[in-house]
Amino acid sequence: MGFVISKENKTLTNGTVLAYIIIFSWLGLITFAFTFNTYLTNLWNIPIILIMTHLYTGLFITAHDAMHGSASNNAKLNNFIGTICVLLYAGFSYKTIREKHFKHHRHVATDDDPDYHGSHFIGWFFKFMLNYIGVVQIIALAIVYNILNRLLSISSLNLILFWILPSLLSSIQLFYFGTYLPHKNPETINNKHRSRSLNVNAFWGFISCYFFGYHFEHHSNPGLPWWKLWKEKA
Repeated sequence: MGFVISKENKTLTNGTVLAYIIIFSWLGLITFAFTFNTYLTNLWNIPIILIMTHLYTGLFITAHDAMHGSASNNAKLNNFIGTICVLLYAGFSYKTIREKHFKHHRHVATDDDPDYHGSHFIGWFFKFMLNYIGVVQIIALAIVYNILNRLLSISSLNLILFWILPSLLSSIQLFYFGTYLPHKNPETINNKHRSRSLNVNAFWGFISCYFFGYHFEHHSNPGLPWWKLWKEKA
């Protein structure tokens, strides 16, 4: 049973609480990282970058759950969470990504699938990214960068290490575990969802991509939130 404020207002579900934890953990750590007095060879950069990458992935997975209506029982709050998560992730349009994601579910691993671009990792990845990154988004991110750097005096090194790099690493992580491995060589997949799941335990399933590697289970039941996929796999 989910966390409930009252019988009349059942908007604070498990998914909503986890969404808040991920969002505010991201905000808290990136605020600290922006004020962290670092230099390029500082070994403390590594754990901060890795945790930030994991939280970036969590933002996108939370937005993905919102697309399927499982971030909150309240539709407005659900869509608000999704919108905030993709904006924090990389200035994406929630509506655009949602439409493309539903098209992916309708046409998995076919020429009509916006996420599918063949079997070669590098070419597929770049086509995948270009499909979601637009000129307006790049301009918006450039404006944010200059505001943070010039007006708020956050160093370029901190912005590159703790804002830009984790986002890029997360995009590779999401693509590799959530798109490439589950859908490559679809002609070898013998199920109606044209999706395979990674054969890993629950711990690695969470660390690698918030259980999104359990991809057959997701396509079988798209409304199942990320934190329940490991039970479906089991």
